Amino acid sequence: MIFSIIIPTYNEEEYLPILLESIKEQDFNDYEVIVADANSSDKTREIAKDYGCTVVDGGLPAVGRNNGAKVATGEILLFLDSDLQLTADYLRNVLYEFRMEKLGIAISQMKPMSNKVTDKLFHDFANYFMIGVEKIKPHGAGCYGIIAKKYLHDECGGFDESLTFGEDTDYIERLAKKERFRVLRNAKIGVSTRRLEEEGITTLIQQYGKSTINDFLGKRTDASELNYNFGHGKEKITTTELSQFEKGAERINGIKETYDDSLGKIQNVRSGIKSMHRRREKKVVFYCVCGEGMGHAIRSSVIVDRIKDKYDVYLFSSDRAYDYLNSKFDNVYEIGGFNTVYINNKVNDLKTFADALRRNPTNIRVGYENLYKKARQLRPDVIVTDFEIYATMVAKIRGIPLISLDNIHMITQTKIDYPKNHLAEMLKAKSVIKTYVIKPKVHILTSFFYPRIKPRKNAVLYPPIIREDILKLEPKEGNHIIVYQTSKESVKLVSKLKALKDEQFIVYGFNKNEIDDNLTYKEFNEDEFYDNLASSKAVICNGGFTFISEAIHLRKPIYSVPAIGNFEQTLNGFYVQKLGYGEYHENLNAQKVYNFLKRLPKYQKRLEKVKKTNNDGVVRELIYRIEKYSKG
Repeated sequence: MIFSIIIPTYNEEEYLPILLESIKEQDFNDYEVIVADANSSDKTREIAKDYGCTVVDGGLPAVGRNNGAKVATGEILLFLDSDLQLTADYLRNVLYEFRMEKLGIAISQMKPMSNKVTDKLFHDFANYFMIGVEKIKPHGAGCYGIIAKKYLHDECGGFDESLTFGEDTDYIERLAKKERFRVLRNAKIGVSTRRLEEEGITTLIQQYGKSTINDFLGKRTDASELNYNFGHGKEKITTTELSQFEKGAERINGIKETYDDSLGKIQNVRSGIKSMHRRREKKVVFYCVCGEGMGHAIRSSVIVDRIKDKYDVYLFSSDRAYDYLNSKFDNVYEIGGFNTVYINNKVNDLKTFADALRRNPTNIRVGYENLYKKARQLRPDVIVTDFEIYATMVAKIRGIPLISLDNIHMITQTKIDYPKNHLAEMLKAKSVIKTYVIKPKVHILTSFFYPRIKPRKNAVLYPPIIREDILKLEPKEGNHIIVYQTSKESVKLVSKLKALKDEQFIVYGFNKNEIDDNLTYKEFNEDEFYDNLASSKAVICNGGFTFISEAIHLRKPIYSVPAIGNFEQTLNGFYVQKLGYGEYHENLNAQKVYNFLKRLPKYQKRLEKVKKTNNDGVVRELIYRIEKYSKG
């Protein structure tokens, strides 16, 4: 059990069903609901039982929460007031951020269940305040979604039942001394405005203002000082108490210098909120994609298709990747890029360097005009780079947060195994990779193999990104073998397969329709390619990450011939063999292919154990990082 949701109640027949219904509607079901009722005289208990809740005896809020926690079986406790309403995906958002930020205690932000501008401003201000002081003085503005590890709750003795007011802030402060606290950025909870309506905003500001000042002064506030009742009764604050409150406000300036800094930020909130209606509706995301090969473009297109409705996405790429992305999306811009030069399926360093020198002046000019100028014009909130070199330059120059999402940084961020005779290639690859993407906020890595991330690296690892059309395919075993080569220099290699007269090969990557004995060359057509791949009995390819990942997903044994000198391809081929998904060789040899085909049952058996994945996790990760690091 992940969540134990604990709700203290007293005569809440009007509001409790709204909360319970919003819990029921969550796209998440690993939870239990415990209602701690303080002897209600209405139908609160009956409603709770009708919804399948566990009902225990409660009392004042602290007592009810503790009693609920005593019978809880979840690893995480979620304490809710009864007049709340969960927003869509609230539980998923809470769990994701709670775990990603390695928290022990957290609280949700508030979203008023009201359309009044004053209500929104009041709650926005409260949210800004909680965030502004979270590192100075962990604070909770009411029990609007307190999240805590169960063992930490038990270790700290739960809520202090002797307190009649501010027991939630006291609880947060004590647990935050043990483990990390944070106001969750993505999880907001619907909050009833009944107290605002009953008591008025002035009274509430006086109540919570005084208690907050006392908290910073190290004092606890009794409910009698604030005319506060569990049953939401209303009494006027006295002139004497108001005078004491005003004196307390004057003393806050001497608390500590760091708090003064946060207070200054809070005072600026008013002007920020006034301009909220003028802000753009969506965050602007620049997505920069390496133009070499098609893997970067294919992977990026999957991600962009999933986030384009949530954000205004602008794509930047070069060469074939630009053409591919431009055919699928709006707002695609061409920039300069670099390509590796291959001769006879081997990286030619000299020609690659010469080509880069020749193209560099044009690349910089085009990259500047279409990326830097667009960044100055559109002021992106964040830049995402799939191994595109100019993204780092623009991000650093204009102070824009940079997020890296690719597979190639597995080489720099994880403890990889690799053929030891390729040490020099590995060191060269590392040095190049480090110049392409410099100090992003985070590396989001995708891979079909899962080595450990190196210590002190800010990186997370997810399964490969697979095209949605591939995810929908039902694999079956036919009689043909797919050959996927993207280098024209590989024609001579592929022609060697004619020696295997009894096998049929469908060859992609040479942009032609032609039959040559048992080799059928086809121009790339996505629908036809998908069908051919799904019905193949094996694949022959270089070491390209995207194709290998899709072949593994469809459980097709792989004969990998990495381009000589391309360490990333060598690494992918090496792990294909290491994991038992096929073989990797440094050349395409008819006899080796024949032997490989004889061993297909062994590889197919291993591939049957591969766990099916989808793209949901990496998409959720990217959205979380965009929201966390955005300039806005």
